[in-house]
Amino acid sequence: MSHAGSTLVLGGARSGKSTFAEQVTCRNGHPKIYIATATAGDDEMRARIAHHRRRRGEGWRTIEEPLQICEVIAREALADRVVLLDCLTLWLSNVMHAGLLVDAETRRLADQLQRTACPIVLVSNEVGLGLVPETPLGRSFRDAQGQLNQLIAASVPNVVFVAAGLPLWLKHHPAQGTSQ
Repeated sequence: MSHAGSTLVLGGARSGKSTFAEQVTCRNGHPKIYIATATAGDDEMRARIAHHRRRRGEGWRTIEEPLQICEVIAREALADRVVLLDCLTLWLSNVMHAGLLVDAETRRLADQLQRTACPIVLVSNEVGLGLVPETPLGRSFRDAQGQLNQLIAASVPNVVFVAAGLPLWLKHHPAQGTSQ
């Protein structure tokens, strides 16, 4: 099983999930590694990335990696650290756009999480609560995101859903290292 303090933070767009994930990460007290899967493809995304950096402040080492997150986790998830990966939704989009096998990459990530030596906080969007996407690609993405979230939720001891900035713990093992 993955490290006892590992947590999946789910929520909709602008739900407060990244802020909550940062708070969970900071409670650990170890050096903080931030794995960013976003790429600054336009001005809006550059502004979002800058906002996240300002909000986090000092004390974070950021690694930007849109695809090879398993390799980064293997290299960086050492026992004296805590890792925040934000976000799995952008990573999944990157995987799909790169033409990689979604099921294989998702399984590889879940397997990597089982081998971590430190807590990892993973942020992911819940995209299945809204309208059914119009396009086959949109539906395929929604389905893949749901499968990814289910697999990662099964792979970590703590899962929280954030709505309106408020956490709802879906799966929580306080004796294993993550406090509410």
